[in-house]
Amino acid sequence: MSAFDVDLFVIGGGSGGVRAARIASGYGAKVMLAEEYRVGGTCVIRGCVPKKLMVYAGRFADEFEDAAGFGWTVERPRFDWRVLKQRRDAEVTRLEGIYDTNLMRAGVEIVPERAVIEDPHTIRLLGSDRVVRAERILVAVGGHPVKEPAVPGIELAITSNEVFELESLPERILVIGGGYIAVEFAGVFAALGSRTTLLHRGDRLLRGFDDEVRDALAEAYGRRMDLRLGRTLTRIDRRADGLCARLDDGSEILADQVLVATGRRPNVAGLGLEKVGIETDAAGAIPVDAYSQTSVPSIYAVGDVTNRANLTPVAIREGHAFADTVYGGKPSCVDHRLIPTAVFSTPEIGIVGHAEAAAREIYGKIDVYKARFRPMKATLSGREERILMKVLVDCASDRVVGVHLFGHDAGELIQAVGIAVTMGATKADFDRTIAVHPTAAEELVTMRVPEVTKHPVGVG
Repeated sequence: MSAFDVDLFVIGGGSGGVRAARIASGYGAKVMLAEEYRVGGTCVIRGCVPKKLMVYAGRFADEFEDAAGFGWTVERPRFDWRVLKQRRDAEVTRLEGIYDTNLMRAGVEIVPERAVIEDPHTIRLLGSDRVVRAERILVAVGGHPVKEPAVPGIELAITSNEVFELESLPERILVIGGGYIAVEFAGVFAALGSRTTLLHRGDRLLRGFDDEVRDALAEAYGRRMDLRLGRTLTRIDRRADGLCARLDDGSEILADQVLVATGRRPNVAGLGLEKVGIETDAAGAIPVDAYSQTSVPSIYAVGDVTNRANLTPVAIREGHAFADTVYGGKPSCVDHRLIPTAVFSTPEIGIVGHAEAAAREIYGKIDVYKARFRPMKATLSGREERILMKVLVDCASDRVVGVHLFGHDAGELIQAVGIAVTMGATKADFDRTIAVHPTAAEELVTMRVPEVTKHPVGVG
């Protein structure tokens, strides 16, 4: 008789935990999964999915405006926040049901309770005070938004969790932050008609992205909203006419809502890690090796709680690789160095590989191929819009080491480009690919002449 109740106990029902549970069960493991909130995690319930639906809603404003340039007469459109919220929430509930069904079909037992670690093989379910013994434990609890900086009145602000609970569209909104979440929500609210201010303490948005892409985004957002860079929040006060946000230069911004999107932290509080001797790092994340194993051999962790690359597809790959390694007899680890990703701003951003500055530092000599142009659609719509494309090539190997796209459908394009770059495509491979005409994407394979070769001072 086994000393364990289950082979694998998964704590957390987000993307990484669900994938790991399903794959492990498919290999024959007996799996139990605990989720104290809703199965689907941040991405499905209050992240990528509902946010992207809101992005789509906002982009109709541009479509209605552009239609006139193509001969359409469109009556003045009206937007109803309540209809969007109702339909968005219904879709999230539908997806949650699919996640539940898929887990059950895979033979995974779902426990709707909070689970904490008691020892390397023991989990306590707090709702029922039930104890479960597991041969292995997988921690996949994700992260949570934080309200920073912790200035007076910060409790009056909302985070990316509460934004989905708003019952009405704010007439005025202040978004604080410069990362994915802040940029995307600022774009959404501006498009839906809110008077939007985006406040960021840095001189550019999206730290770590290519500088030219960051500059292009700032230019576009400067036309769509009040963009305040290089400024910080010092306090928030509630007044009769709204929330008053005071900045470090003494200026004030009045808003109906203040959305703080300055960062997230791993959900490790009260998890019981200290009982088994697992120490988190400076960011509160669980350190793991390439195979997602912690310092305790029976305990693993995947997803945002490890703070490796906090993206849903990465968590899914990590969960799958864990199950393949431990239960499928196929040792597998995730390469975090080359991850295609998108920012669903308007216009969109899609990237894979290194930014130009990083590529120069890593490879020395690189060639930079660049195209900046007005999309065909904008020629009739009259919209002030530009597309930026950059392809970075290592001179020594001719390998494409970075692709950066800014413009319509950049997220869709970068997925396909990411396949080629992941396979090690060279610039010669791009050049011999026949263009699809007329498209914006054809520029990726028709850029023939690089800018002056870029390299650090003293190299070559």
